[in-house]
Amino acid sequence: MSERAIAIRENSEIVEGQWEETAPALALPPVSELITRFLASHDVRASSRATYERTLRAFSSWLGESGRRLVDMRREDILAYRDSLKSQGLSSYSVGSYLSAVKQLFSWLEAERIYPNIARDAKGPKRPRGHAREYLTAGELRTAVTTIEQDEQLSELDRLRDTALFHLVARTGLRTIEASRARIKDIRRQVDGAGERHAVLYLQGKGRDAADEYVVLEPAAERPLRAYLKARGPVTDEAHLFASSSPRNRGEGLSTRSISRILKRALQAAGLDDRRLTAHSLRHSAITLAIQGGASLEQAQAMARHASPQTTMIYFHNAQRLEQAAERFIKF
Repeated sequence: MSERAIAIRENSEIVEGQWEETAPALALPPVSELITRFLASHDVRASSRATYERTLRAFSSWLGESGRRLVDMRREDILAYRDSLKSQGLSSYSVGSYLSAVKQLFSWLEAERIYPNIARDAKGPKRPRGHAREYLTAGELRTAVTTIEQDEQLSELDRLRDTALFHLVARTGLRTIEASRARIKDIRRQVDGAGERHAVLYLQGKGRDAADEYVVLEPAAERPLRAYLKARGPVTDEAHLFASSSPRNRGEGLSTRSISRILKRALQAAGLDDRRLTAHSLRHSAITLAIQGGASLEQAQAMARHASPQTTMIYFHNAQRLEQAAERFIKF
């Protein structure tokens, strides 16, 4: 135990879960040092450690930018940090994960007799009720991809595969069954009305017997897919697009369950750990971000492969409800 911790142990005590100072507070080590010690004390996987470090460094930056010192902090400051995260446009899931990391830091600080756990009762933001077609922001999607790319517990081939899979689902709105059924031969080139060639992926969609629909592979989706296929080595065009690398099932196509597990694991490792966030949330994210980016109803319906435009309209309603509110036209 450090001299600092011993000094505080001698001058402070915890009574019924609350910190009671019996002597003037001593100067604390820099927050960056405390974060480093906290991370070193936690035996977690590399991806989780990276998430902790990212979220806690953000907290440290906020302290500096807001002129706060750790030694002066109270519960109200934790709530102010929560509100600051919300004001940045982060989803309730991201705010909750950032706050969770801070709460764990303060729990450790108290256990080490360094500082009281002022974050114990700080509640995260209220999360939407029911199945409201949850989607992830562009920033959250980028974070999840980075987490996969830096996951040292995955083999190089699995990192490339999982990165390609995440990009494909999040950028085209694929269903897990479509990703599972896709084969290498389904990647083709289509020529548009202006004579431009585009990479597309033909799909055997929900309730269909043949691969007769397609999604457009923009470079950001095609590049990681090509990188994965190159690393995978020679295979026939009939091979599944995404294959298992486990000794028992090597080369076999990934099942929908495996795809769901891979994508859910990526979200959890990125700190987006909520039971309502699933692989299907990436499909919702693709449709919502397309609409927010300016896609028309017809364009979004074609990408999503919705049989009825009414289904696509749900996403427009969620994304544009305030922008196109009819209420503002009511005058009396």
